Amino acid sequence: MARVSILIDVNKCNGCYNCFLACRDEYYGNDYPSYSAAQPLNGQFWMQMKEIERGVYPRPKLSYIPVPCQHCQSAPCMDAAQDGAVYRRKDGIVMIDPEKAKGQRDIVNACPYRAIFWNEEKEIAQKCTLCAHRLDEGEKMPRCVECCPTGAMVFGYLDDSDSEISKLSAAAAKEDFHPEFKTAPLVQYVGIPKRFAAGEVVFRDKQGECAQGVKVVLEGEGGKRETRTDSFGDFEFEGLEKNKNYKITVEQAGYVSRSFDISTRTDINLGEIVLEPK
Repeated sequence: MARVSILIDVNKCNGCYNCFLACRDEYYGNDYPSYSAAQPLNGQFWMQMKEIERGVYPRPKLSYIPVPCQHCQSAPCMDAAQDGAVYRRKDGIVMIDPEKAKGQRDIVNACPYRAIFWNEEKEIAQKCTLCAHRLDEGEKMPRCVECCPTGAMVFGYLDDSDSEISKLSAAAAKEDFHPEFKTAPLVQYVGIPKRFAAGEVVFRDKQGECAQGVKVVLEGEGGKRETRTDSFGDFEFEGLEKNKNYKITVEQAGYVSRSFDISTRTDINLGEIVLEPK
């Protein structure tokens, strides 16, 4: 059986929480025997929404990252479980047996993503099942994907070369959420927020006139990148790696070039960059 997966494009997520609400609607108070016990009212978030704040005024940014169970191909929860309480289906979905998992709190503690939760009343570990019960009934996708209004989440079969998710995965620069965990998750992401560097260019001799079309070059990690200031004189470089050194050079014919050495320990706003005429 082909492996299933979700590809999440963070750039398309607007933080509407529809995926979270759909998950709650599907599982709160509803038992699915052999698949999952009912989700309690409080304390469990099988679909989490991580809010990532970047930059500071006047250039703040807010991104949203939906985080379900990652259905890892090297799953720490499976290693921590006893008596087959956590197992992997042929389609790659990692499941917690609601009967065998009773009393095994180590399953919760083993997850580095904090995507497994403890049900105090029933004394079992619980998490996202990718709506395995729905898939087995013939449904085409989990509730979270079905309810996403922006198309930020795509579900399908990775080993089917004709599936939408396979085509998108081949074309996109996909990445793992927390690759340092090295769990080979089936859930993949596009556009996980990184560092950015920005600024505003103005001409000393043209007060009140926006410096549009000024060449700005970034050199450093990943090679060389170039952009032009927009109609407001602003520029921005996205997707920079953390804790790396870069050089930004601002160039315009008839003006003295300016260069800045930056380090992406944080997001960078160079503020107003004044170009002097030659």
